[in-house]
Amino acid sequence: MSVNSVISGASRVAIVHDWLTGMRGGEKVLEAICEIYPDATLHTLVHVPGSVAPRIERRRVKPSAVQWLPDAGRLYRHYLPLFPTAVELIDLDGYDLVISSSHCAVKSVIRSGRATHVCYCHSPMRYAWDQFPAYFGPDQIGVFRSRLLRPVLAAMARWDAATAGRVDRFLANSQYVAGRIRRYYNRGSAIVYPPVDTVFYQPPVARMSRVGGNRSYLVVSALVPYKRVEIAIEACRLAGARLTIVGRGPEEARLRELAGPHVEFTGWLSDEAVRDLYGHAAAVLLPGREDFGMVPVEAQACGTPVVALKAGGACETVVDGVSGVLVEDGSPEGFADGLARVGALSFDPAVIRANAERFSRERFMTDFQTAVSDAIAERKTQP
Repeated sequence: MSVNSVISGASRVAIVHDWLTGMRGGEKVLEAICEIYPDATLHTLVHVPGSVAPRIERRRVKPSAVQWLPDAGRLYRHYLPLFPTAVELIDLDGYDLVISSSHCAVKSVIRSGRATHVCYCHSPMRYAWDQFPAYFGPDQIGVFRSRLLRPVLAAMARWDAATAGRVDRFLANSQYVAGRIRRYYNRGSAIVYPPVDTVFYQPPVARMSRVGGNRSYLVVSALVPYKRVEIAIEACRLAGARLTIVGRGPEEARLRELAGPHVEFTGWLSDEAVRDLYGHAAAVLLPGREDFGMVPVEAQACGTPVVALKAGGACETVVDGVSGVLVEDGSPEGFADGLARVGALSFDPAVIRANAERFSRERFMTDFQTAVSDAIAERKTQP
C-alpha cells in the first residue's frame, strides 16, 4: 500500500487510461499519476509493450478484450465502436479509488458503489463531439466511410454524455477543457494543469537573448489532422525559413508531399534530442488548437518563445509578447506574420522560463493529490 493511498483514504487504487501505444502528453500525465500511486493496478484498452515510459511499463497492466483483436496495437482506432462495451466490461469491483486518465472512453468505466471515481479529463472525445470532419471527414477516409461512421460517432457522443454521471469529480487540464466538460457533460471541474518537467527542460548555456538572427523553427507533434502542421509548413515557406518536424502519424505521407526542401522530418526522437532542438530553435510553432499543449510549455522551459494560434490552451500557457506570440489569423499568411513578429521582438530566456515554471511537475503532484483527497472526503459525506 502506498503512502499517498493511505493519506488519501483509499486502500486499493485502480488507474484507467485509454490506450498505451506511445509516450505523448497524456502518457506524461499518467506517468506522474503512477508515481503518486505506485501500487495501483493499471487498466487500459490496448497496450503495446515497450511503447511508454519504464515507470508505466513496470506496472501491472491489464488490457481489455480489444487487445486480442487483429493488430490492435496499430489499428486500435478502427475498433472505436467497440470501446463502450470494452470499457464497461473492465472489472473494478475490488477498488476503493478509481482514477481515469481519459481523452476518449475510459471516463465511462463502472466502479463499485463504495469507490470514488476521479477523472483527469484531457478532453471530451474530440472526434465524437466537434472534430469529426478532421478525423473522419470525406477528405480523410472517403465519402462512403465518412457517411457510414457519422451515425456511429453520434451514438458514441450520446453514450459519452449519458455516462458522465459515473464520475464523482472531473479534473480538467485547462480552463479550455473545463469549458468543454461544462458544454458536453453539464458538469463542473477543478483545473489541475499537466506536469511539465521543468528540471529536465532547461535553457542551454548559449541560449540567445534575441532570436532575430535565427531562422530555424520547430514543430513537435503527432502528425494528425487537428494539429494543422501543414499551416506551419506553408508559413515557413512564405517566410523563407527552415522547419524541423519531430513526430509521426497518419498525416505524415500527405505532409511530406506538401513540404519542400526547407522542411526536415525526423520522426520521434529521444527527450534529450528534443530538448536540444527546443534550446536552439528560433521558436516552436503551434498552429492547431490544443486542449492544453505540453510542447509549448516544454519549449518555454528551455527559454524558447512560442508562436501559437490564439485559441485553446495556448491562451493559458503563452504570454503574448513576453514568452511568445499569439496569432489570431490561423492561415499560413497569418502564421508567417507571427514568425516575422517573433523575429523582431527581444525575449529574455529567464522570463520565458519563469512562465513555464507555473506548470511544473511539483505543482501538479500537489494539486492532483489535493483534488483526489477532496473528492474522497466529499464522497464520504454522501448517502
